Amino acid sequence: MKLHQGVLARLAVTAVTGALLLTGCASDDGEEKDSQSGSAEVDRGRYQFGVIGDQPEAGEPVEGGTLDFADYGEIRSLSPAVSYATGASGGGAMLAVYDTLMTLDTETQQFEPKLAESLESSDDLKTWTLTLREGVNFSDGTPLDAKAVVGSINWYMQNQGVDTAILGPNLKNMEVADERTVVFTMNEAWAKFPAMLSQAVGMIVAPAAYAGEEFTPIGAGAFVFGSYKPAEELILKANKDYWDGAPNLDAIRFFWPLTDESKLDALEDGSADVAFMRDPKVVDEVVEAGIAGNLTLTSFGNTISINNREGYPGADPRVRRAIALAYDPELDYQRSYDGKGLPGKEMFPPESKWDTSEAALPVDLEEAKRLVEEAKADGFDGEITYLDGSDPTSRTQAVAMKAMLERVGFKVKTDLVASIADQTSRVYVDHDFDLARGALSAAESDPYHRMNSEFNSASFGNATGYASEEMDGLLADLRAADSDEEMKEVLDKMQALHNEDVPNVVSGANAAIHAWNENVYGVELGAEYMPDFSDAWLVQ
Repeated sequence: MKLHQGVLARLAVTAVTGALLLTGCASDDGEEKDSQSGSAEVDRGRYQFGVIGDQPEAGEPVEGGTLDFADYGEIRSLSPAVSYATGASGGGAMLAVYDTLMTLDTETQQFEPKLAESLESSDDLKTWTLTLREGVNFSDGTPLDAKAVVGSINWYMQNQGVDTAILGPNLKNMEVADERTVVFTMNEAWAKFPAMLSQAVGMIVAPAAYAGEEFTPIGAGAFVFGSYKPAEELILKANKDYWDGAPNLDAIRFFWPLTDESKLDALEDGSADVAFMRDPKVVDEVVEAGIAGNLTLTSFGNTISINNREGYPGADPRVRRAIALAYDPELDYQRSYDGKGLPGKEMFPPESKWDTSEAALPVDLEEAKRLVEEAKADGFDGEITYLDGSDPTSRTQAVAMKAMLERVGFKVKTDLVASIADQTSRVYVDHDFDLARGALSAAESDPYHRMNSEFNSASFGNATGYASEEMDGLLADLRAADSDEEMKEVLDKMQALHNEDVPNVVSGANAAIHAWNENVYGVELGAEYMPDFSDAWLVQ
C-alpha cells in the first residue's frame, strides 16, 4: 500500500474519522415533527457495556479459515503515520500487522505489556523505562529491539503522525539503554503514557518499512499484508512466525458496507463473521436480538463544532452560549434516531466512569433569545450556517438544528456537502465553517488523549480554534493525574469551564458494538476499540 505523505492528508484522516462516526443510516420520511416544543423524552435503554449476547460455550481453538470483517471505515494506508488508529477508522488492520508495545485489558481498564515485557515509571511520572520481550522479530526476520523502537517512533513523529501533536511537546528525550531497553523522559508528569504506546505510536514498524521511497507494511503482528483492492477488500494473511505462536486463522478479509444496516445484513446472512456498528437504531436492534459482541461506550460521540475564530459568529461568546442553550439533544435524537442512543450535553454521560458532578448547560430558550438579541444590538446580523453531510441522517439533523436555532432568533442556512472530503477540507483544513457536526469520541480508558486533541490551543486537531490558557492548564493537570479520583476532580473543572466558554456543544455519547456470529471466538478489543484477532478462531 502506497504511503501518501503531508500534513493535510493526516488532518483529513482525523476529520474523516469524525465524519464517519456520524454517518448514519436513518431514513428521512419527510415528516415535519414539532421542533418548537421543549425537550422530548428519549428512552436511553439499559446498555450493559462489555461482552454481551448469547453464544455457545467455546471449545478448543480451531485452526484454519478466513474471517470476514465488515469494518466501519476503509483504511487506505497501513502506515501508522498516515491512518488513524481507532476501531472506527481501520485501526484493527494496523493492529493485526504491527501489534502494539502496550495493550488495554478491557476488563480491568488497565494498560498491560504486549510487545513490551514491562513499562515502569519513576515516582514523579516523568521517566518511563520500557523493556521489550526477548526474541521478538518483525515478519521480515529482523529483530524488534530497542533501536527499532526508537527508530520507528522517530519516523512516526518526523512524518507527523496524528499523535505527534500530543507526544512531541511532552517528550523530552528517548534513548536506547541496551538492546531491549528504551528510556523515555518527559517534560512534565504523564500518568497515562502507557496509553500512548497502545495506539499508533506503539505500532512499531520495521526499519525496512520506511527505508525506501514508498512505505511497506512490515510489522511484528499476527498477520502480514496480502492484497488490497480499494473500496472492495483488504486481505491480511497469517504470520506463521508470530512471536506469540501462529494465529489460528489463515487470513482476515476486511470489507466496508456503506451502512450499518448493510453490516447487520451481512452478519445475519453469513457474508460477515464480525461487524462493527455505531448507528443507535442498529446497535439497539443487535442488543435486543441477543447477538454476541462487545458493546463499548465513547463520550463526546456526537458534537457540534463552533468556529471560535475572529470573523465568524462563534467568536462572540454570547452566540456560542445561545447555541448551547437552544440545542436540545433529546429532541435531536428523537428526530434522527427514533429516540435511540445516548443524547446529552454533558462531556461524559451518566454511563461513564468519568461522569462529573458538574452539570452541563440546560435547555433555556428564554436566555438563548436574550443573548441573541444582545449580540444583534452590538451588530450581529443573526445569520449562521450549519455544515453537515447530505446523507439522510445528516439531512434530518440539519432540519432539527435549523428549527432549534431559529426559535431563539438565529437565521440558519444549511450547507449539506456531497462528500466527506469536502466536509473535511472545510472544517479541518480551511477552517471555513460556522457550525459543523463532528465527533471527539473519548475512550473510557484514556479521556486525556482525545480531549487534548480537541481543546488544546496548540493542537492541529482543534477544529474550532478554541484557545484558553485555563483549559491548557487543566489538560496538563489531567495528563499528570495519577488516580481516577484526581482525574475526576480535573474533569469537574473542565466541565465547568466548558459550560462557561462553550467551545463546542456535545450532543451525545455513543454506544458501538463489534458483533459476531456464533461460530466466532477469541476476538478481543484493544485501545481505542481496535479489534484484536491474534487469538481469534472460527468453528467451521
